Amino acid sequence: MGKPVELRCVLCGASYAPGEVEYTCPKCGLDGTLDVLYDYEEAARTLTAGALAGRAPSLWRYGEILPVEGEENIPSLSVGWTPYYDCSALAEEYGVREFFVKDDGRNPTGSLKDRASAVGVARALELGQRTVACASTGNAASSLSGFAAVGRLKSFIFVPEKAPAAKVTQLLVYGATVVLVRGDYADAFRLATAAIEKYGWYNRNCAINPYLVEGKKTCALEIGEQSGWNPPDRIFISVGDGCCIGGLHKGFSDLMKMGFISRMPKITGVQAEGAKPILDAFKSGAERVMFGPADTVADSISVGAPRNWAKALRAVRETEGDMVAVSDAEILSAIPELARKTGVFGEPAGAAAFAGFRKMAGEGRLGRKERVAVVVTGNGLKDIESARKSAGSPIVSEPDIDRFSAQLERSGFPC
Repeated sequence: MGKPVELRCVLCGASYAPGEVEYTCPKCGLDGTLDVLYDYEEAARTLTAGALAGRAPSLWRYGEILPVEGEENIPSLSVGWTPYYDCSALAEEYGVREFFVKDDGRNPTGSLKDRASAVGVARALELGQRTVACASTGNAASSLSGFAAVGRLKSFIFVPEKAPAAKVTQLLVYGATVVLVRGDYADAFRLATAAIEKYGWYNRNCAINPYLVEGKKTCALEIGEQSGWNPPDRIFISVGDGCCIGGLHKGFSDLMKMGFISRMPKITGVQAEGAKPILDAFKSGAERVMFGPADTVADSISVGAPRNWAKALRAVRETEGDMVAVSDAEILSAIPELARKTGVFGEPAGAAAFAGFRKMAGEGRLGRKERVAVVVTGNGLKDIESARKSAGSPIVSEPDIDRFSAQLERSGFPC
């Protein structure tokens, strides 16, 4: 397995030895998120395309550049190696050369966040921690609770009081101690941070704990490998706290350093119109993000105070990518279209990435020769109420063929 050799602040560039600091840069505070770096030359001795061909289909196939030393602490749930679909018919419809969908809703608890939780729980066990905690809009919470359960760790989860019932139910089923915080994600984050500091719990918050982004970067590592080391020209992903988009950038950066790929995809972030502080900073050229309120049907990206804003902005700017905002109506309409045209059922935040692609294509902002991928970050079963709003109503019929036929004719449904 891997062994980090350096932690580097994304803001000031300060360098620390692993173990010297555990979370953020002491000089920059909570905004000073760290990059976890490895001896890439040494890792490349054993992490080769040939070696990968014989490894198990999980994120742990990239162990040389993951921050977990002992295999005995790896959770038993299978994470990663999610499908990467070639949807060529949709490419023609939207005027791009090729179109792919990475379905991360196929992870154990239904979201990309499982990648981070797998690494987080493994590290907590290595450090001898017995309790893990995080704040979340929902997916990171359910993910952590599931992985803590198989790791025999206690978990405390802080979520906004308005979190979808399906996600809260997942937490309780897995045995987590759930704290519904009266307020938004920023309030939940503040309370979780205070509780973690007071009680000494292991911090699973991706924006604070740099090792968690290492789990999320494996989504990019898989896209690189699944595309035959010829990644798409542009990748769309929804953006909330900034950790998932930061993870994509880190993964492709690591592949570049090891010589697996020769260019970086243009990483394109999608935010909801009601929660777009990172987009606002990107469009204005600002060096920092201004926090504010958040209100969107896509609860997983309903973040007005994104803690990993620095890595998010870097991901878009350094790859010459872009950002786009989509309305709740555009997000909801994307759910059934994505499902009906690709077979992938995404929750609102997952479908938001497709909504962003669709919007930019419609505005002529994509090239006809571009190869495009969309990362669907969460499964649609996570938020059935939102899906119901977008999918229409069923036919209710008596168990009689004549009555059903008459009803079908009246309704105008095609036969």
